[in-house]
Amino acid sequence: MESAWTALALSLKVAGWATAIDLVLGVAVGYLLARTRFPGRDLLDTLLTLPMVMPPTVLGYYLLVMIGRRGWLGAWLHEQFAINLIFTWQGAVIAASIVAFPLVFKPARAAFEAVDGQLEQAARVLGIPEVAVFFRVTLPLAWRGILAGLLLAFARALGEFGATLMVAGSIPGKTQTLSVAVYEAVQAGQDDTANLLVLITSVVCVVVLLAAGRLAPGRVASR
Repeated sequence: MESAWTALALSLKVAGWATAIDLVLGVAVGYLLARTRFPGRDLLDTLLTLPMVMPPTVLGYYLLVMIGRRGWLGAWLHEQFAINLIFTWQGAVIAASIVAFPLVFKPARAAFEAVDGQLEQAARVLGIPEVAVFFRVTLPLAWRGILAGLLLAFARALGEFGATLMVAGSIPGKTQTLSVAVYEAVQAGQDDTANLLVLITSVVCVVVLLAAGRLAPGRVASR
């Protein structure tokens, strides 16, 4: 029981940090692609959406190549700052944030594209600075779609397994998240522990999905 709650706490920590990172990056990139046109825009959109369809183990391998001790970024971080991301909860956050990123980026872009540009232009005509237009006009009109995406990303990060296992491993109390703990419990034949972990994960995910469904723009418009 204690190990189950420890895994839940770690999973919530990892999912929370991953969702916060995706909030900043996903909203920024979603707004950029929704409001600007430049060569390679469609290719960039495709590359950023890849984590949604690519096997998590493949993403985990790419992360090992990049942030591993011998990776180009990982080697530099270790040499310059003595930072090691492999087999740490920070590494799990990076893996979860990459896997869940499209679930924030795509809804954010769609939400920004749905905002009436005439309202933004009217605010500019009134002399409101561009940053203020974003925070006072664009973001308030798009927040439901963005929040729904964030909830889905949180649920995805909470259940991330493949990339997390490859990058962070399964160290109890340190990097063993709920999904990894379920795998370890099944492998060890600990059915009671596995059932408890699966129940906890299922309840949390159902609650998050219900909340995301209620916030979906289509549901609001149909009422």
